[in-house]
Amino acid sequence: MANYTLRWDQKLPARQRFEVLAAFNNAAVLDKETGLVWEKSPQSEGDTWANACFHCLNKAVGGRRGWRLPSIVELTTLLDPSVFPVPTGGLLLPAGHPFTNVQSAEYWSATTTADDPTRAWFVFFEDGHTGSFPKTRTFGFWCVRGGMNADQYGGLAVLANS
Repeated sequence: MANYTLRWDQKLPARQRFEVLAAFNNAAVLDKETGLVWEKSPQSEGDTWANACFHCLNKAVGGRRGWRLPSIVELTTLLDPSVFPVPTGGLLLPAGHPFTNVQSAEYWSATTTADDPTRAWFVFFEDGHTGSFPKTRTFGFWCVRGGMNADQYGGLAVLANS
């Protein structure tokens, strides 16, 4: 892994921002802006929120365990608003990103809504909108490794109550 300075105030072009990790058999990508490691190819078939959590927890990517669903805040860091409006069937991801098999679909986050624990937040990668749905819905999921801030998972009270 190349040396870099993690700074949340930096904005790197996709070719510099993302590094495919040889140590993970090229199946994972380091985001140098956030320090998170993402699956290079997220799960193509959707599942319920509970099953998505379970799959990430038990997943081995590039011979490594320790995966989880990202928080809603972490998942939205992959969005690039400068791509909007997205061409039909396109993705709101930075141009030149190294990810494969990302669908123009909703992806679960680990964040439960504050006012209803039966719902969780998602990101729609075709247009970047976020929202919450019952955890029984079937959405895609994209596992991540890295530091975890418990405050990001307990629910978004401000957004849920506005």
